[in-house]
Amino acid sequence: MSESPSPTMVLRAHAEDEYAAELAALAASDDRPRPPRWRLSPWAVTTYLLGGTLDDGTEITPKYLGSRRLMEVAVASLATDRALLLLGVPGTAKTWVSEHLAAAVSGSSTLVVQGTAGTPEESLRYGWNYARLLAEGPTRGALVPSPVMRAMEMGTLVRIEELTRIPADVQDALITILSEKHLPIPELDSEVQAQQGFNVIATANNRDKGVNDLSSALKRRFNTLVLPLPDTLAQEVEIVRTRVDSLGRSLPPGLESLAEIERVVTIFRELRSGVTADQRTTVKSPSATLSTAEAISVMTNGLSLAAHFGDGVVRADDVAAGLVGAVVKDPVQDRIVWHEYLETVVKDRTEWTDLYRACRELG
Repeated sequence: MSESPSPTMVLRAHAEDEYAAELAALAASDDRPRPPRWRLSPWAVTTYLLGGTLDDGTEITPKYLGSRRLMEVAVASLATDRALLLLGVPGTAKTWVSEHLAAAVSGSSTLVVQGTAGTPEESLRYGWNYARLLAEGPTRGALVPSPVMRAMEMGTLVRIEELTRIPADVQDALITILSEKHLPIPELDSEVQAQQGFNVIATANNRDKGVNDLSSALKRRFNTLVLPLPDTLAQEVEIVRTRVDSLGRSLPPGLESLAEIERVVTIFRELRSGVTADQRTTVKSPSATLSTAEAISVMTNGLSLAAHFGDGVVRADDVAAGLVGAVVKDPVQDRIVWHEYLETVVKDRTEWTDLYRACRELG
């Protein structure tokens, strides 16, 4: 019989498990009013997201580096009867924020609907165990509740990832749930009424292909919050550093300074904006999104290369392959854009000679 993996063997723990000590400390010190069935008050949820020091000295690590007001608006929205839609380009921490909001508010982030082009209506409403349906007919025991239905019954938050990837006719199954706060089950001549504490956090991006626009009726039932890209180079570097430290725990420490992170983030920001940081040179933008999440991936890959095939210290050779792979998604057009950027920008920066050489050697 195989043994269940211990929590320390899990590649990525759920937010409520990884930060259980912080959530417990917040709950113990939280004396502010809490909405029905919330584990923490809105103030404590915001502190959990943005970090801080509690009265007993407990340090709460920041989960989101950005505008405090944005997070306050997100938390306040969830305390109303309106659902929350986190909107933005890929890599703006929409999923990350939704997971931590659910963990802090409901104590669980695992009620999730992953939106895809093939997501059926049953994922938002309910389905049937067909073996029991044939044997018993339509009964409550034969019904298979969706994560949304379970959240309604328990009075908790449910997450819907990539809402705009779900077909429009399936999306609209949410309209009655969000407006009337009940889910009809006509086969049983019954319904599920949402308990206090129920709400929906949805995420969507406006950059990827294959997006289905939300109907106006569904849009009206969401408070929409746009999560921006990091405002400054320093802020984006800190985000990348924090996440790389977290993801690279199984590897020896290899980032002796932030120099390599700063170079990767600078390149991403310049290619995204179409102009160099000094505003002197216009550059072409590739088809790739070049999000903060992709910068994290480049640095994590570089850390792995340095640990397993180098001397343990991340250098230009270690980040070059990931950098090229992140920028060049279209082997024709993006390669031209990348080559021009290397020759007109990277080559002229004397302190980047090693990075220019490493990227050129990769072709």
